[in-house]
Amino acid sequence: MSNNVFSFTINLDWPLVNLISQIDRFDASWSSIERKEGQSLKQLKSIATVRSVGASTRIEGSRMSDEEVEVLLNQINITKLEDRDSQEVMGYFETLDIISESFEDIAITESSIKNLHNILMKYSKKDVWHKGNYKQHSNAVEANYPDGTKQIIFQTTAAGFPTEDAMRALIAWYHQDAETHPLVKCALFTYEFLSIHPFQDGNGRLSRLLSTLLLLKTGYKWTQYVSFEHEIENRKAEYYRVLRSCQAQRPRENISDWVNFFFDALKKIQEQLMQKLEIKGVEGQLSPREKSIMAFIGNHPGCKSGDIAKKLAIPNPTVKRILSDLFNKSLLEKHGVGPGTNYTIA
Repeated sequence: MSNNVFSFTINLDWPLVNLISQIDRFDASWSSIERKEGQSLKQLKSIATVRSVGASTRIEGSRMSDEEVEVLLNQINITKLEDRDSQEVMGYFETLDIISESFEDIAITESSIKNLHNILMKYSKKDVWHKGNYKQHSNAVEANYPDGTKQIIFQTTAAGFPTEDAMRALIAWYHQDAETHPLVKCALFTYEFLSIHPFQDGNGRLSRLLSTLLLLKTGYKWTQYVSFEHEIENRKAEYYRVLRSCQAQRPRENISDWVNFFFDALKKIQEQLMQKLEIKGVEGQLSPREKSIMAFIGNHPGCKSGDIAKKLAIPNPTVKRILSDLFNKSLLEKHGVGPGTNYTIA
């Protein structure tokens, strides 16, 4: 069955309805999970923030690893943000932090979106001339690959009045449509924002931040404890392929493939969150020796049983037994065989 929403067509088939239902069933139980897992959630949010900042900036061409992002965020010195990657990371972090803390107070308006863009580009010296304002020149959606090459994914709305009119129409629809499911509205808003590409630069990053904002505003608060951006980065080729295939039909395209991609990514991070909470629950039941070994591996990824035994003064046979137990509980990952076997946190 096909439905017309905004200027799009969506095939509301049973797999799509089932995806929405699964996401909503989890969401209905979130309040009780949140009360029970308070301390674990603080840790997960911190990890998710670093992963989101790193992933979303890497999608656009940054080369900073999550570890480098974490170091930068822990040792902030805005006077030393000389390279573009660091500037983009800091801008994304500050925008995400504002959304996380103040999403209830951020209205979905042109001025709010322009303000978020202004914060996003705050430290990018190259972008001072256009930050917080709609684009003045035509642009296109490009995929940036690790080898430095670029590929045009699709053309976007023309600069000037066409962009202004398109953004006003999108925001008006978002506020006036009271029938479409909130998750569908979020997916459509993100897609149309990307299609318009209203700013000269930063549209990809801002689209993912707006997805987070819309999800939080419509009650899906669990999304801040796991990285949606990291899931998209892991599926970057699929992300661009789906955008391209839908855009090829513009205008009045069928965007079922995009909506399915968006919901499947949400479902995946929902599963990741549940797995992380289960692991946190298991970690709370560990013995002091098990916790010390977990902490050591966390600080020394790739260490071997002999290293652990020597540093923690625990007999090597005991260390090997504990490592085996932790591996069987899915708390550790094991690499290599024989004397070369080493461990990292799962």
